[in-house]
Amino acid sequence: MIGATGSGWEWAVLASAAVLLGMAKTGVPGLGVLAVPLVAWVMPARASTGLLLPMLILADCFAVAYYRRHAEWSHVLRLLPWTFAGIGLGCLLLNRISDAQLRPLIGGIVLLMLGVHGWRQWRAGGVALAPPAHWLFAAGMGLLAGATTMLANAAGPIMILYLLSMRLPKIAFLGTSAWFFLIVNCAKVPFSAGLGLITWESLWVNLALAPVVMAGAVAGILMARRLPEKRFAMAAQLLAALAAVKLFF
Repeated sequence: MIGATGSGWEWAVLASAAVLLGMAKTGVPGLGVLAVPLVAWVMPARASTGLLLPMLILADCFAVAYYRRHAEWSHVLRLLPWTFAGIGLGCLLLNRISDAQLRPLIGGIVLLMLGVHGWRQWRAGGVALAPPAHWLFAAGMGLLAGATTMLANAAGPIMILYLLSMRLPKIAFLGTSAWFFLIVNCAKVPFSAGLGLITWESLWVNLALAPVVMAGAVAGILMARRLPEKRFAMAAQLLAALAAVKLFF
């Protein structure tokens, strides 16, 4: 774990990741995909998971504070039971499936779903698509989000795809995502602490990086204000695809 003995470049890498996490939560969903490999670059993958979670929760709190009135709670409540079940499934699989086996599978599923989403949009020929209404869609996405967030911190692109499929406006998208991930990430804390992923040493590093996370969150809010709806949706889809591709490597 990086502590007081960490070099300047290591702290610079962690600070860059913290800024990206803050921006992803309040402005450009999916941008956090760039933060995960940065943290894993300067510390072991298992330890990086424990370091990331408190930073994600801080950014979630900032996003909730700003977008708290804009959440579509029907979507949050529809997903949460299935997501909690997925977290439990992820815990059971944690010692039975390797990261190398899991990540390409998740990436392939996300790319397939993005392809189906794009195909439906193309077939519609510019006509607004009706959001998927069947409960199995929410159940499948919730289970997948819960399992992947516990196993590989990879629920971001899945949630992006779900909210895009629901055709939420930009601000409602950000508000719904903020509440969903705050609840889910807080639910992961006991599991991560029990597995030794969160330690007192990692929390000291989190405390040092907290101002940087908040600065990134402010920058994300400013970006969201200037980003038109169509470009926001395009950026979210592109970053979700980037996240899926990254999982293959």
